[in-house]
Formats: sequence, structure tokens, C-alpha cells
Amino acid sequence: MNSVLLYVAIAVVLLVVVVVVSVTLVGGRRRKATLPPLPREDAPTALDVPSGDVKVLAPPELDRPEPAAGRLERLRDRLSRSQGMGKGLVALLSRDKLDDQTWDEIEETLLVADVGVGPASELVANLRTKFRSLPDRTADDVSRLLREELLALVGPDTDRTLATRVEGRPAVVLVVGINGTGKTTTVGKLARVLVAGGQTVLLGAADTFRAAAADQLATWGERVGAPVVRGPEAGDPASVAFDAVQQGIDGGYDVVLLDTAGRLQNKVGLMDELGKVKRVVEKHGPVDEVLLVLDATTGQNGMAQARVFREVVDVTGIVLTKLDGTAKGGIVVAVQRELGVPVKLIGLGEGADDLAPFEPAAFVDAIIDD
Repeated sequence: MNSVLLYVAIAVVLLVVVVVVSVTLVGGRRRKATLPPLPREDAPTALDVPSGDVKVLAPPELDRPEPAAGRLERLRDRLSRSQGMGKGLVALLSRDKLDDQTWDEIEETLLVADVGVGPASELVANLRTKFRSLPDRTADDVSRLLREELLALVGPDTDRTLATRVEGRPAVVLVVGINGTGKTTTVGKLARVLVAGGQTVLLGAADTFRAAAADQLATWGERVGAPVVRGPEAGDPASVAFDAVQQGIDGGYDVVLLDTAGRLQNKVGLMDELGKVKRVVEKHGPVDEVLLVLDATTGQNGMAQARVFREVVDVTGIVLTKLDGTAKGGIVVAVQRELGVPVKLIGLGEGADDLAPFEPAAFVDAIIDD
């Protein structure tokens, strides 16, 4: 009898163990089924970090861009090394005798530096008048007067601020330009400038023709925490731009930056499409900025580009890239005179923070710095 009871007890214990193990396994499977799905492998802001046997999703550490204010002053040495115009003018104006031949050389120096015919003639006339009253001029006099006239030519009082959040909606900034000017890179660097100023930024990858453009933009945005709205390759760029602005409004962003495909200024179809992008975006409200990216090394060819873009979209500001690699700093003056809009940013290198808000005084000091 005792043996029977022992066998029964053992059977009950085994049954309880089986039930407990079964419940545990089922419960584990159920808990696993309710876990959130893993992120897509191409998620731009995700980083898998091992933690024991589990992979924990952790956000990447964001870059902290250096303050944009005064950045041009900090890059002054780089700019001064690339400028030949100012040094050449100082040398000519320091001659013992300023005769007609010298003044012709001064004007030629300005033209070679892409200042443009009108501004060059204006500057020479003003300098001749002022130097007549200084027969015993010193080196300081030369630098001071040249600085005053160049600064007046560049325009110290021009409004060069970038649009930010207005009337409860994000500012919409359309960035345009031809192939090869570094436009997409400029958009990424501009996002850093804005983030450094405390703005929240959303990027729109409306360059759907170049396969790598959206990926390139996503990389820039990832560094500073600026999300990217993108569409299918070869999709409608106007649709992408429209969606980006809508998401910028819904998300309460300060600025929506729209990258567009590089246009050749002589391709009518492409330029018409750029006009379409602007018109579609304007269904949400006005486009607050249209920034034209120009390569400073192209000189007067850049003027031809600027004229065509001005006819298609209402350009509000210029971004001059590659200014560190040219002695033709006069392009700043020429493009402003040609379009009647200011240079707002200049690119002085390939570094992430080498895009600087244009500061006339710092620029002029750099180009005449000995």
C-alpha cells in the first residue's frame, strides 16, 4: 500500500513539473511575440550595441557643431592665404607715384579678380579722389582707405540673415545650383550652421535623379540629428519637397531645407522642373529663401548661371563655395551687383564646419591682410 502511495506521489510531482515547464515555455514564446520588431537594417539613426545576449537599440551620439557666429573670423587665415587681389592692390597703391599707368594696373587687378567692369571702375574713381588729398600717404593710410572702399563695395549694411521659423510655421529654404558646385554637401553644412544656432532642421532630399544624393544627405543629417524626407529613386522631386514641408509643419520644425537636383543652366526642361518644385511647395505657403550655390572658381561663368536661375526662381541669397581655392575674391562683389541679392554664406574648405555666414568686415580684412 505504501509503495502505491509513493508511486502516486512521484507521478503527481512529475505532472506538476511538466505543467510548470510547459507554461513557462508558452509564456516565453508569447512574450517574445509581443516584443517590438527590430528596426530596418538601413535605419539611418540606429546603432546596435551588444548587451549580454540581447541587442539593445541605442541612438548615435550627435555632433555639436561649433557656433556659426564669428566662424568666418576664425577661418580668416585660410581665406587670407587664398586671396591675391588685396595684396596686389596694396602693393600698387603703395608706389611712390600713382600715375595713369598705375591706376590702369589697379583696375586690371580688380578685373582679373572678377570684381566686374562697373564695380572696378567705381572703386578706381573713388580711390583716385581720396588719394589726391593724401600726397604724403603712409602704409596705414593705404590699408585704411582701401579697406573703406572695398567694404563699401561689398555692402556692410546688407541684410544677410537666413530665414527661420515664421508665424508658427517652419521657414522653407530651397537650395539650387548646377552640377559640381557642391550643392548637396552645402545643404548638409548649412544644416550644421542652423543647428549650431539652436534651430531644429528637417531635410528634404528632392534630388531624386542622383542615386547617392539622398544617402549623402542622410549622412549629413544623421550627424546633427536632422531627419531626412526622401522618396523613390527617379521619383517626382516636387512630391518629395511637398511631403518634406508638410512633415516640417506637422513636426514643428524651425527650418525645412530642400536639396534639389543640379541643373545645367542651358537645359530648359530641368529648369522648368525646378520652377515646378517651387510652385508645388508654395501650396503650403511661401518659399522663404532660395539660395543659389555658385562655385567661386568659375568666375564670370558663374554670372551666366546666376542670370538663368534668377529668371526661373526668385533667388534671395548666394552661397559661394570653394572660395579658399581662388584668388578671385571679387566674385562676391560681381554676383551681388548682377543679381541684386547678397552673398549670405561662403565655403572655405572641405571640413564639416567650413561653411561660414558671410561677414563683410572679416572678409575685407582677410583679403588685404599682409
